[in-house]
Amino acid sequence: MNKEILDKINKFTRREFSEEEIYVFSVILCDNDIDRDYECFSDKALEQLKELFIGKTGIFDHNASTSNQNARIFETEIIVDDERRTGNGSIYKYLKASAYMVRTDENKNLIAEIDGGIKKEVSISCSASKRICSVCGIDKAKTGCNHTKGKIFDGKLCYVILDDISDAYEWSFVAVPAQVNAGVTKKFSEESSFKLPVIADTNKDNEKLRFEIRRLAFFKGGRTAAESAALSAKSMNTSQLLNLKKMYEHILGRRSTEIQLKPESEKKQTESYKV
Repeated sequence: MNKEILDKINKFTRREFSEEEIYVFSVILCDNDIDRDYECFSDKALEQLKELFIGKTGIFDHNASTSNQNARIFETEIIVDDERRTGNGSIYKYLKASAYMVRTDENKNLIAEIDGGIKKEVSISCSASKRICSVCGIDKAKTGCNHTKGKIFDGKLCYVILDDISDAYEWSFVAVPAQVNAGVTKKFSEESSFKLPVIADTNKDNEKLRFEIRRLAFFKGGRTAAESAALSAKSMNTSQLLNLKKMYEHILGRRSTEIQLKPESEKKQTESYKV
């Protein structure tokens, strides 16, 4: 740990701590990919969260109790992975945070569990004022539309884009986060690498992908959905086909126990999200 990092940490402490007294780790808080609840953060939202999460505390299971506090974020940055695409074809980006804990007898087991990969997955709690429909562009926080998250309309998956973040409350260690990539990275200075499998851009490979997409779409919504998916896939390149296939696999593999956000009917105009 260099002096610059230690100085950043000591801005949050009442006295200066030495390197031996501090445990530091990195965590992916969230990204711009479509999550298990068919929602994603806009690039603007990630930038807003980057600023808002500095100094925010880490807890367990979103239980906002003083005794439940275990870590604090001292630095954030947005990482861009040019070799990966999200479910909607955008360049993959994620918000990485650096957090610290003071080494004590009480938290030595927690530190061991973090190092051992037991305590890994995390979820964030924040407030988003805009919820944009990916199909029609309507802000669902202001008015409704006929598009339902997780369903496909004319070959296009409906999901909600979270934007205009007004506050970030906390981040928590959880068992199953809504965002599948959120969690502690392998070690403090190491970037996580997420890459899609590379398939040669040949007609034979693409036809296999189109066949698989039609098959998955049929299981999702029958013959009409399969025909619609086939039409959409006809003009797609390899990268786009991979993303569409991944999207269908994501839909078909979803489980109700993984849902963490409130049902659509219970949400308000400015909402608190746990993702």
